[in-house]
Amino acid sequence: MKRLFLSVLAFSLFFITPYAASADVSGLVPCKDSAVFKKRQAASVKKLSARLSNYEVDTPAYLALQEQIAKTDARFDKYGKQGLLCGSDGLPHLIADGRPSHAGEFILPGIGFLYTTGWIGWAGRSYLQYAKKTDKPNESEIIIDVPVALGMMASGFLWPLSAWNELVTGELLVAGDEVTVSPR
Repeated sequence: MKRLFLSVLAFSLFFITPYAASADVSGLVPCKDSAVFKKRQAASVKKLSARLSNYEVDTPAYLALQEQIAKTDARFDKYGKQGLLCGSDGLPHLIADGRPSHAGEFILPGIGFLYTTGWIGWAGRSYLQYAKKTDKPNESEIIIDVPVALGMMASGFLWPLSAWNELVTGELLVAGDEVTVSPR
């Protein structure tokens, strides 16, 4: 009886479970095919082109505006060629669902962000450990020794290896009885 009940339950859950919605069909279209996206591009370029009439040809301001127009066109073309998806507002939307086809939109920048913040944190941690060992630790934290801090920042780019090394050797973590706990 139990087996029958579990079989019916598993069978019904299998067919009742909703399918995951795909973002590609939820109103998002490729930017290169979006009319609103193309209107946004035309409006941006038109606004910059209108400003060109305020300046004489070949002046630095005129050349800077021409360069900005070229960069704007290149940016919109790049969005279209990268396969980004645009919504009804004509703006590219990032898909963060883990699909490899959208890895460049969220996963790679996310890994870059985590690496950079880890680098900054590791360099700061190293400096605080250095400052703790000086004659005046409070003063060393307030008045930063720039050459030492730059050296720690330069060596901090290998922070994943340093963290792994400290984890393996036991320097990274402390015993539970050494951690201060609130008396509440």
